[in-house]
Amino acid sequence: MTIPTDTPADSSTVFSQACPSRQALELVASKWALLIIPALAEGAVRNNELMRKIEGISQKMLTQTLKELVRNGLVLRFDRQTVPPHVEYQLSALGQSLSETLIPLDNWAERNHQNLKTARERFDASFM
Repeated sequence: MTIPTDTPADSSTVFSQACPSRQALELVASKWALLIIPALAEGAVRNNELMRKIEGISQKMLTQTLKELVRNGLVLRFDRQTVPPHVEYQLSALGQSLSETLIPLDNWAERNHQNLKTARERFDASFM
């Protein structure tokens, strides 16, 4: 990542509004994408298995997010053309490289959620 300087921003840095990498950041920074991508890291998974693994996600949000991840080449969709339908999702090579980046972020969140909660409570208490 490029560090901002005092010079005017150009379109080759994420800090520039014109930078095409902003679309990539917008895609992967969604709450559900941040959970779906690591959930697919271990291999092909069916829709219902993802629903069970990612508590709180609605079918609508899972479907929409998977569709965007497939559209952007991060996830592969395999329709087995059976009755009843059998569809599996798995990470593409590009998605796998992203997952390797996101798993440490997940680990950080799991280690630090209490610190964040404590900071929020301290901040909120100072305004009461």
